Amino acid sequence: MREDTVEIFADISNSAIMRHPGRRFPGVLIQGDTLYSMCQRADFIAQEMGRETPGYEDMNDLRNHLWSLLSHYKTVLVEHGVEIPFSEQPRT
Repeated sequence: MREDTVEIFADISNSAIMRHPGRRFPGVLIQGDTLYSMCQRADFIAQEMGRETPGYEDMNDLRNHLWSLLSHYKTVLVEHGVEIPFSEQPRT
C-alpha cells in the first residue's frame, strides 16, 4: 500500500469524484458494498433476460466486468487485512 494525494471534485457518499495522480480524467469511487450490490443486480437481470434475449451478451460482459472488479477489490482487502464490508449470502 502507498499513500498519495488525490484531487477530490465531489465528496458525496457513494458519489465521490476524484482524480488519481497521473490520470487525465477523474473517476468515480464506488464503495465495496455498493459494488457488491451492483453485481447482485447484474446477476438477477442476466438471469431474467435469458441467453436468447437480444443484448444478453453485452449484459453478461458488463456483469462479468463488475464481478472482476469485485474480485480484485476483495483480494486487495484481504492482502491488507481489511474486513470485507458486505456479507456474501446467496440472494433469496
